[in-house]
Amino acid sequence: MEKVSRFLKTGKESFFLLGPRGTGKSTTIKDLYPDAIYIDLLMPDIYRNYLARPERLREVVHANPEKNVVVLDEIQKVPELLDVVHGLMEEKRGRQFILTGSSARKLKKTGVDLLAGRAVMRHMHPFMAAELKNNFNLEASLECGMLPVVLDSSNPMATLHAYIDLYIREEVQMEGFTRNIGNFSRFLEAASFSHGAVLNISNIARECGIERKTVEGYLHILEDLLLAFRLPVFTRRAKRATIQHPKFYFFDTGIYSALRPSGPLDRPEEKSGAAIEGIVAQHIRAWIDYRKHDC
Repeated sequence: MEKVSRFLKTGKESFFLLGPRGTGKSTTIKDLYPDAIYIDLLMPDIYRNYLARPERLREVVHANPEKNVVVLDEIQKVPELLDVVHGLMEEKRGRQFILTGSSARKLKKTGVDLLAGRAVMRHMHPFMAAELKNNFNLEASLECGMLPVVLDSSNPMATLHAYIDLYIREEVQMEGFTRNIGNFSRFLEAASFSHGAVLNISNIARECGIERKTVEGYLHILEDLLLAFRLPVFTRRAKRATIQHPKFYFFDTGIYSALRPSGPLDRPEEKSGAAIEGIVAQHIRAWIDYRKHDC
C-alpha cells in the first residue's frame, strides 16, 4: 500500500501518544520527527539497558545537545523512565518528549499524573476511510478491519489472526494480566457477540462459565490495553445510571470479525450489521480525538 497521510496533529509541546499496537504510532512519529533521539523499548537489548538503569536516558540526551526532540517508544515497558523524563523537562524547557504507549494499565499504576501539565494526551486509531481515500474498501474493511499492520500485509486475514494471538500471548499472558488464558480466550469469543450491543456482563459470565467479577476484570484488561471501549448511554440531563448499560465495541471491526464465530444457521446480517455499526463507531471516536488538537 502507498504511504498514507494520517490525521494526527502534533505541536511543539511534549505529549503521550497512546494506541493499540499496529495502529501506526511508530511509523507516524518517525515520519514527523526523522531527526529525533529515538529509543525503541520493544528492542530486547535496549529494553534491558533502560530497565537496569533508567538514568541512561539522561546521559543519551546530554550527549546530543543539538537534538531537542526525544521519542520513547512503548514507554509502558519501562515506566520508571517517567521520573527521568520529568527531571529533563524541568532542566530544559525547550525540549520536547514524545512518549508512545500501547497499554494504559502500567502508566496508570506508575502515575502518569507525574507529567500533568507538561505532556498532553493524544491517541492513535486505525486508518480512517478519509485517510485511505481511493484505497478504502468497505467490504474488505468489514472483514479485515482498518489496522495499518493488517492492511499493509500481503495476507491480511492471516496477519489479523496473528495479531490477536500476539495480544493473548504477549500482552496478556507474559505481562501477567491473567493466569488463565483458557478462560480469557473463551471470554474474548463470548464478548464478540456483544460488539455493537448493550453490554450484559452477567450473560457473558454465564456463557463462559466464569464469575461475573472475573469478566469485569477481563473487560478492564481490554480497555487498559486499548483494545475495546464502552459507549455510555446518552442523556440530556444528569441522572442516576444504576440501570443504564453502555454499549461495547472492540477498537477495530476486524478484531470483532476475527473473534466472532459463525454457525450454519447464522444470518449474514447478524455479523455484518454489528461490523458496520462498529466501523462507524471507531470512525467517530477517532475523529473526536483528532479534532481535539486540530488547531
